[in-house]
Amino acid sequence: MMEAEYFKWFSHSLNQDMELKVYGYGGKPMLAFPPQSGRFFDLENYGMISAIQPWIDSGKIKVFTVDSVDSQSWANWDAHPADRARRHEEYDRYIMQEVVPFIRRHGDDNSQKCLVSGASMGAYHACNFFLRHPDAFDWVIALSGIYKLDMFIGDYMDDLVYFNSPLAYLPGNEDEWYLQQYQESQIIFCVGQGAWEDEMLADTHEMQNILEEKGIPFWVDYWGQDVNHDWPWWRKQWPYFLGHLLGDKSS
Repeated sequence: MMEAEYFKWFSHSLNQDMELKVYGYGGKPMLAFPPQSGRFFDLENYGMISAIQPWIDSGKIKVFTVDSVDSQSWANWDAHPADRARRHEEYDRYIMQEVVPFIRRHGDDNSQKCLVSGASMGAYHACNFFLRHPDAFDWVIALSGIYKLDMFIGDYMDDLVYFNSPLAYLPGNEDEWYLQQYQESQIIFCVGQGAWEDEMLADTHEMQNILEEKGIPFWVDYWGQDVNHDWPWWRKQWPYFLGHLLGDKSS
């Protein structure tokens, strides 16, 4: 039976209770974000955890699923974009100052970097956290993601929006430390070409072009025109890419 633990604490970064769940007993730590405005239990409820259970049970990965606050940040349609960006920055502090230290305390090797992953808006978070914090994350699997924020805030831009929009800040990042971290990482983007994937497909193409221009190794995989922006395909993609990164499910 798969090991699983539930945790809840008051986040001083967000000034509210936040919940998460941990699956497994050892291996590479994996931080997993839900799709837009999702909860920590969505990945389990929609079969994503079951899809990768063999690697969890064999001690290859330990998965940490977290809540989002998208409905308070980018998807808070009643708030000004600047206020949404500030709320997201508080979420960034929650992840980096509370969740990542928790992951390190929970593991056997507190110096080990994490795999970060998600689908849809979860892929945006995975990509953004990886690019902003390569000291904490060295593998990323982003499925069907958007990598700019136009669909939420239009053409509004300020510093916080800019530095949370990968397609905005990555082209101008010439910092050698960041580029070296990226070059030493495992970077995977995947998107389908079916229903509801148009914006994600365009952003993924743009991300591919930027990574190529910067000489950063990556793997972008475009799935077929029957591959929709939906859970059944993400359940196929997650184990597919984990299998390439982690090898055989049980060895």
